[in-house]
Amino acid sequence: MSIHAHNRRAWDERVRDGECFTRPARDEDFANPLATVDGLGWLGGDIRGKRLLCLAAGGGKHGPLYAAAGAHVTVVDISPAMLELDRQVAAERKLPLRTVEASMDELPMLTAGEFDIVIHPVSTCYVPEIGPVYREVARITRGGGLYISQHKSPTSLQAEIQSSARGYELTEPYYRSGPLPPVLGSPHREEGTLEYLHRWEEILGHLCRSGFVIEDVSEPLHAKAGEPPGDFGHRSRFVAPYIRLKARRVGSSAAATGGPRIVLP
Repeated sequence: MSIHAHNRRAWDERVRDGECFTRPARDEDFANPLATVDGLGWLGGDIRGKRLLCLAAGGGKHGPLYAAAGAHVTVVDISPAMLELDRQVAAERKLPLRTVEASMDELPMLTAGEFDIVIHPVSTCYVPEIGPVYREVARITRGGGLYISQHKSPTSLQAEIQSSARGYELTEPYYRSGPLPPVLGSPHREEGTLEYLHRWEEILGHLCRSGFVIEDVSEPLHAKAGEPPGDFGHRSRFVAPYIRLKARRVGSSAAATGGPRIVLP
């Protein structure tokens, strides 16, 4: 079974079982939808009329909330079950929403410069190479457009789930090939999926080389005092689980396929 087919089936099964990240947005999330999804204010407070792609972001949350905030939204996901959640929420709330079943690193159905904004929640860990993802995003993002992505930090994927007397030890090599070992009962990884560790050089360097300039970086705070060792909040005090990047597309979308042809003002 291919990597894509494996992860498609895994996420379909996670929807069936009601696992984490397969639960649609709540009623209260729609009271101020843009604030729900853009707490940092990176989108400037108004996305009405913007062409926005939610990439690898099915599940009935991101797409409907951005649509409720006034954007023209397309949701791409590899899992048909995740996309069905988006269609259900959109139908219930009478929101226009386009869904496309595809992998984040193969988007031939989307045209060059089609989007003003690309929103990409945590998901690059499910493909072995991050470069093809960035190149596709660069191709479909207009010059000056925004690409906001979130990734699992390499250190979090290296570290043990349970703490030892010395903290959370790094047991997976930083320089590695192939998927990470299977996991059970982890709050930091998705059981049943194939996941890959991407180094900082790949997460940051490939983004710049694909035609983006990084404008801001955030490490979402999940650390919580008082939680027992092994819990998500306790481990997050030692290892930041995610990094969020705000990047701006420079030049024309066609320049992305040939490397860093970047002209700064």
